[in-house]
Amino acid sequence: MGDLIHAPWVYVLIGLSVLLDIFLPVLPSGVIVIAAAGAAAGRTAVDATGLPAPSAGFPLFEVCALVLCAAAASVLGDLAVYGLARKGSARFARAIARSRRLAAAQGRLGHALARGAGPLVVLARFAPAGRSVMSLAAGAAHRRTGEFLPWSALAGLAWALYGVGVGYFGGQWLGANWLGTAVPVLALFGAGGLAAYLVRRRPGPSAA
Repeated sequence: MGDLIHAPWVYVLIGLSVLLDIFLPVLPSGVIVIAAAGAAAGRTAVDATGLPAPSAGFPLFEVCALVLCAAAASVLGDLAVYGLARKGSARFARAIARSRRLAAAQGRLGHALARGAGPLVVLARFAPAGRSVMSLAAGAAHRRTGEFLPWSALAGLAWALYGVGVGYFGGQWLGANWLGTAVPVLALFGAGGLAAYLVRRRPGPSAA
């Protein structure tokens, strides 16, 4: 990906993967973001002969483009699911009622937003499928866009900064190779596991 990081279509690919993984959580959008950031770091870490080139400079444009692309696509995906759930609220409400996990998540989200504890939306962005559950629950519960959107934007930005950050520094410290990608990916999965644990421990309405 190092030779392709400057191609505009790479950012389209990244944006689409992040946008669509709310519908298909199996899409490796986080891995793609990390690989792209690692590739940007790798281009500055070595020169044409493969030797270290510390004076190559920080790839400001590539890093900023990756963060903005991933964050914007994340928010657009959230709003798409939020809007669909809001329009088909009766159908989604029945689907949520049949799932204990979705019903519990909806209750936690509504309680959190009502009490100004929107960081739950940010935390859930890192948990596996947490983004899908929170966007779906917010729409089905008819939460106001003004309540949900700011936290969705913050969640998308935080997730993008984390993914690009670990990818870039992994590429800088470990090189543009499989290890430089594997370690940041493990860091992303570790953050997801921690986020899932913390979301489960957040008290519901009855515990407040």
